[in-house]
Amino acid sequence: MTDSTKTLCPYCGVGCGLEVSPPAVAGKPVNRDSQGYPMWKVQGDRTHPSSHGMVCVKGATIAESLNKDRLLYPMMRESLDRPFQRVTWDEALNAIVNRIQTVRFTQGPEAICMYGSGQFQTEDYYIAQKLIKGCLGINNFDANSRLCMSSAVAGYIQSFGSDGPPCCYDDLELTDCAFLIGTNTAECHPIIFNRLRKHHKKNNGKVKMIVVDPRRTATAEAADLHLAIKPGTDIDLMNGMAHLLMRWGYINAVFIDECTSGFPAYADVIRQYTPEIVARKCGIRVDDLETAARYWGESQRVLSMWSMGVNQSSEGTAKVRTIINLHLMTGQIGKPGSGPFSLTGQPNAMGGREAGGLAHLLPGYRVVKNAQHRSEVEKFWGLPEGRISPTAGLSAWEMITGLEAGEVGFYWVAATNPAVSMPDLERTKKALLRSPFTVSQDAYYPTEMADYSHVLLPAAQWGEKTGIMTNSERRVTLCSAFRNAPGEARADWEIFAEVGRRLGFAEQFKFANSAEVYAEFVQLTRGRPCDMTGISHERLITEGPQQWPCPEEGAREEGENLPTTQNSLPKTQETSSRLYTDLSFHTPDGRARFGAYHSRGLAEPPDPDYPFVLTTGRLYGHWHTQSRTGRIDKIRQMHPNPFIEIHPRDAGKLGIEDESWVEVRSRRGMARFPAKVTQAIAPGTVFVPMHWGALWADRAEANALTHPEACPDSLEPELKACAVQLVLITADRAATDTLLQTPKSSILSASPSL
Repeated sequence: MTDSTKTLCPYCGVGCGLEVSPPAVAGKPVNRDSQGYPMWKVQGDRTHPSSHGMVCVKGATIAESLNKDRLLYPMMRESLDRPFQRVTWDEALNAIVNRIQTVRFTQGPEAICMYGSGQFQTEDYYIAQKLIKGCLGINNFDANSRLCMSSAVAGYIQSFGSDGPPCCYDDLELTDCAFLIGTNTAECHPIIFNRLRKHHKKNNGKVKMIVVDPRRTATAEAADLHLAIKPGTDIDLMNGMAHLLMRWGYINAVFIDECTSGFPAYADVIRQYTPEIVARKCGIRVDDLETAARYWGESQRVLSMWSMGVNQSSEGTAKVRTIINLHLMTGQIGKPGSGPFSLTGQPNAMGGREAGGLAHLLPGYRVVKNAQHRSEVEKFWGLPEGRISPTAGLSAWEMITGLEAGEVGFYWVAATNPAVSMPDLERTKKALLRSPFTVSQDAYYPTEMADYSHVLLPAAQWGEKTGIMTNSERRVTLCSAFRNAPGEARADWEIFAEVGRRLGFAEQFKFANSAEVYAEFVQLTRGRPCDMTGISHERLITEGPQQWPCPEEGAREEGENLPTTQNSLPKTQETSSRLYTDLSFHTPDGRARFGAYHSRGLAEPPDPDYPFVLTTGRLYGHWHTQSRTGRIDKIRQMHPNPFIEIHPRDAGKLGIEDESWVEVRSRRGMARFPAKVTQAIAPGTVFVPMHWGALWADRAEANALTHPEACPDSLEPELKACAVQLVLITADRAATDTLLQTPKSSILSASPSL
């Protein structure tokens, strides 16, 4: 292959276009990595409408990971205390099929679980849904999007009647007020931030940026106003802003009356959030609260953005809806430069939602509890009526507790690493050890999850399979393969389809390639809010990335295939890059819904025994559990070691200095970090990066400390906050204590500074 290939970065949900060129170019020496492997050249795709040729360090170095520590062939072992042995694909697949059949007819299909990933391509997601929810008739497919975006999904559905971010990236250059809450966009979604920052600088003084975060991050440094609120007070803040907007008359009464429902109940709630009460609860000044409300109220185009700091909460859905409430009360939606915009954490979490890749969803933004939705999908898949279960499947955490209770007999994990990313990690590991049969499907070996697996399946990764991904702005891009998969690695969808055929469902899995898979999938989006019937692999090759909704031209008039059901696509939106431009929503009455919420605060607030709030997050160069980025030399040099951020006031009371070793204890576990004493963290709060699993550092796992309490609507755990105590590890004890022993230094539990 000599020509360059257009594809998409496989990291965050920004969805940056990449152009990849082969290692061998006439007249130039072959570029090789540290192990001697030829390296593909990666640069930004200037023609991609989402990123305009920009690329961050992760995208720029992605090719360096292609040949590092790859899982090249299937491996199996009889028990977790035995070594892995290389086996053939036939042996591995037969073992999987036999185990599935055994569990189906002994424990029942509800004991079968699959845990997938926002790093799947849409074709992978779709075939997994067809296999698990359709053919096997059990909804126990969940994805790590449950830990990432499910609160945003629930919030959109409850407020608008459907999932789907209503904004687009062009709004970044059209807004006059950007409200960023619970997102360190500069590090976690850098290309989006670059576009916003450039617009902000160009319109100095005219465009306002508000950042809400207990840390003074790189994002906060760029803001006109930084609100370092106490963790867990997001709803207090937004209700307080709403109180002032209503008091000052910054509301759009016509929009509220004609396009929304539920405002009176919401107004009754926000009346109770006076500036003095809110400022005290949030730990901010009254005048800063008033400035935030005034920036919002005086702006013609307000764009809000949020990510894990909002979603990963025991009241995550309520927080999302409270953000949306501010847009509804001021009419800031459905027009350029405005609207609520969730920043997706993973490259194809959006595609997973479209394909039904959570335990309560079906393809095409359908839900398993809806009888008509189930019937439509059963008919399309050629399955008997009633095959799809009406009950939502197990969520990601419920699968762990199912293993714990002995109720799960088959656990299939693909393209994710729950042995690092799940909350209450020690409990998670004990549950994984109880699994009678675990399959881990990954591109890399070793991973932490491999230690808890009976079967390892080698998966093709980025650049080695062709498929679709959808980014945060609903833009669909074809990711074309540009090299052969190493060893015996196979595409995820091919593995799922082969298992389906071996289980006796040959008719459901007659696909020659991923283009055929996608062509079938989009038919299930016909007439739905995420209609993509006008998109195909061929069109994306010839015309480039497309945004949905993108219905097939003429299909509506012809009345083809699937019936259009409630929440079908309004015709006025067929060519819009934004949703709800006609101010009609996917609810039964066409109105957006206000949600009235009082703040409950943290699920585990600090107390005298555990006086600090721990929050966690991502670093610029890292990606989740480092399965890929940990194998890239430049990124390892950028972020060589874990650390804990502590405010100087708190550090002084505890005798902690820069680089002092600190043991962090919660009610569930402990971890150890060198201290980074900084005023960038609010007093009473400490921060650790979430990326270091047992493979990359000793006792530095953030999720050894976190708890599994989750939002009752989204089932997303509160990974962003838990109560901890700090213990200074003295030099003499550090020299004698092992990492598995509790140090004999005293617990310095002085109350943190307020």
